Amino acid sequence: MLCFSRAAWCIDMQNYTSVSEFILLGIPNTGGLENLLFILFLMFYLFTLLGNLLIFLTILVSSNLHTPMYFFLGNLSVFDIFFPSVSSPKMMLYLMGQSRTISYQGCASQLFFYHFLGGTECFLYTVMAYDRFVAICHPLRYMVIMNPRVCTTLTVGSWLGGCLHGSILTFLVFKLPYCGPNEVDNFFCDIPVVLPLACADTSLAQMVSFTDVDFVTLTCLILIFTSYGCIVLSIFKIRSSEGRRRAFSTCSAHLISIILFYGPVMLIYLWPDSSRWLDSVIQVLNNIVTPSLNPLIYTLRNKDVKLALRKVLT
Repeated sequence: MLCFSRAAWCIDMQNYTSVSEFILLGIPNTGGLENLLFILFLMFYLFTLLGNLLIFLTILVSSNLHTPMYFFLGNLSVFDIFFPSVSSPKMMLYLMGQSRTISYQGCASQLFFYHFLGGTECFLYTVMAYDRFVAICHPLRYMVIMNPRVCTTLTVGSWLGGCLHGSILTFLVFKLPYCGPNEVDNFFCDIPVVLPLACADTSLAQMVSFTDVDFVTLTCLILIFTSYGCIVLSIFKIRSSEGRRRAFSTCSAHLISIILFYGPVMLIYLWPDSSRWLDSVIQVLNNIVTPSLNPLIYTLRNKDVKLALRKVLT
């Protein structure tokens, strides 16, 4: 009702002015902690960039890691370099005392790249689950099924799917008029905090955008659970305990990453009525903390990567 009256007021008064910039309100209840948060987030961000870049270069120069599994892991490392870069630099700038304003185009770019990269990661984790399914359930045909052409097609499809996902959501949100207020109730531009600022009826855009996000997330989760269901059944058929242990160890790192990624996503988009403070904390975990943990997860639990890293570093 408020949206309709506001839109009517803008039209009737013939005083329609389009918002040219937004103000990021930041993380709630953190007044006086700006310097501490800046140092903390900067450490996480630098560790994320250096850790994932090191893994990517290690996979690139180590011939023994030129396999489908590490090809997908290399793509994940590239993703984990880009994803925190969507929101972290701007957030650290205003923690240093710089302006909290972001241009209309900058806000739209943040929303697009956040969902483009988020959708790509959903698809990429699904592809990695399928790769583990083929490796464990069809080991003799693994290199035939997961040949370079198939790996490239699946990877390009993941990135293109993420791009389409981000484009649809950005179009839905920013085709609406914004005539004020312009305060974004978060530390970056995302659908739940930008849509309420529109001076028009947002019900259709809200329904379609959340349906899109939920559909992509749940579809990928169903495919991942299906792959791992088949994997678990195949592992129980392995007679030797050593064989079962090795099979589980090859999947454990991937499963931990999936939990760390999908947990925050499901809390934000499948449970949209949570508190502002909780949403911000979950977004910080998803945007900054989780990408910094993936290098540790994949190196500490993978002997091949640890050995290759040692060779590269020495």
